[in-house]
Amino acid sequence: YLAHQREVVRRNGVLLAHSEFLQLQPSDQVETQMVRFRTIGDVTCTGAFQSQARSIDEVIAETAAIRVTERGGRSDDRRSDSSLEDRKRQGYF
Repeated sequence: YLAHQREVVRRNGVLLAHSEFLQLQPSDQVETQMVRFRTIGDVTCTGAFQSQARSIDEVIAETAAIRVTERGGRSDDRRSDSSLEDRKRQGYF
């Protein structure tokens, strides 16, 4: 997933893609950032990372240097310590 300009909303330290599925909260501010996504996921809970990586070699170098796990950008995981297990019980997986 290569970096590109995208409208995002910063919420609880996570950059969420501004989309028709994201319900804006009164405190949300839509901004355009150069970002990329490190994982495939639901657009409403998968966070983007500020990035300039626009080639595979740049993504590899960035991934080797980053200290945030792939799931570190999932806003869903910040809801509770058991949110992944909760989603499994609800049939998400």
